[in-house]
Formats: sequence, C-alpha cells, structure tokens
Amino acid sequence: MAETTVEKKTIKFVITRQDKPDAQPYKETFEIPYRPNMNVISALMEIQRNPVKDDGNKTSPVCWDSNCLEEVCGACSMVINGKPRQACTALIDKLEQPIRLEPMSTFPVVRDLVINRERMFNALKRVKAWIPIDGTYDLGPGPRMKEAKRQWAYELSKCMTCGVCLEACPNVNERNTFIGPAAISQVRLFNAHPTGEMNMEERLETLMSDGGIEGCGNSQNCVRACPKGIPLTTSIAAINKDTTKQMFKKWLGM
Repeated sequence: MAETTVEKKTIKFVITRQDKPDAQPYKETFEIPYRPNMNVISALMEIQRNPVKDDGNKTSPVCWDSNCLEEVCGACSMVINGKPRQACTALIDKLEQPIRLEPMSTFPVVRDLVINRERMFNALKRVKAWIPIDGTYDLGPGPRMKEAKRQWAYELSKCMTCGVCLEACPNVNERNTFIGPAAISQVRLFNAHPTGEMNMEERLETLMSDGGIEGCGNSQNCVRACPKGIPLTTSIAAINKDTTKQMFKKWLGM
C-alpha cells in the first residue's frame, strides 16, 4: 500500500528587529507550525521557544511586551501587517501571510518589538490625568456624577494607554510636540469628574500651550484605530470648545 505524506501547514512571519535603541533595524523571517486558534502572541512564544529562522540558522529570541493577553493592559501594541493594533487579539486565521510584525514607529525602540511609551505617559503627567485627593485616608463618599455623564465618561475611561492612537496620528512624530489624542480625551474625562474639575482650568491651559490641541490636524485616524472604540474625535471637539471658552475668559479677565 502506497504511503501518503500529509503536508503540515505553517505560518510565515517577517519580523523587524533591532538589537538596541541606537542599532539599525533589520528583518528576519520565521516559519512555524500552524495550530488552530493561534494569535500573534502565541506565535511569538513559539518563535521564542525555538528561535530558528526559515533558512535553518539559529538566532536570538524575539523580544516583545505583553501582560494581560485580553486587550486590557495595552502592552502588546505593535504594527501588524501595516496596522497598529494589539497582538493578543490579532488572530492568525484572519491575517494575510506572510505576517509582518514591526515596532510602532512613534515611540523609541528598546529592542525588537519593545518600545518606550514614555512620551505618552509624560503627556498624561502634563495634563494631570488623575483625581487629586487630600491624603490617602477615608474621606467618605465622594460626589455623584449624573447618570448621563457617567455613561459617556465610562467610555473614555476604557483607555489602556496602548499608544495605537498616537501611532495612527500623522501629527504625532519626532518633529513636533503634539500631545496626542489620548491625553486630550483624558482631560475631558477628568474635567467631567466632580472632584477632578477643580483642576479644569489648569488642564485646559496645558492644552492651550505648545504641543496642545492646536496640533490636531483632524485626520480622524485615531478614532478608527482605537482598539477600545473610544470616541476620541468627540473628545477633541469638546475640548476644543472648552479651550476656546477658557481663552475668552482670560481675555475678559473673568
């Protein structure tokens, strides 16, 4: 009886790598066995276990960031087939091969697919994206938000600082200081809070300074790219209105 050979299905990856922050990037190609229901993270784990290129030569394991694996932490952001997104929700069966993985270009590369999102975190510090309280002791129940406001504020609170909106925005790059859509949306969130609104004018003044809201070119890429569906352009429009009001108040000495 003739023997039949079953061809095993494989997945091909072309990964942009970089050994250190000041090194030149280069590409390496990997081919791994296919398994049903794989995502990009599980494929990277397979490459990490056996870092052999498609030409049979061994290489160093690929580095990347991940944590929650359920699109909550935002750590595994990367560019997959030209689109910035989360690797944990990128299913192999829905991706065109070869699957091309690159680090997000808006942020400095630490190594391979690992990036430094300090620019984004510094932007959140600039706008004081937190609710100030006096000490850590129990102050009792805080003021309640109206239900209608709470509902849209909850949508803004879904931001996981993944950086995808900054990667998609053509105005966020090394040539300018635009603060980016995520920080602007967080200003709207914390200004809506009954306690957070105490710092409203300070946050608006920050967005009226260099690198603030005037840097938005209204490309609307951010809202299309956001993995959590946050209404970023709605927030930008609302904050644009608030900063205009703030500017008139200053002119009138109010």
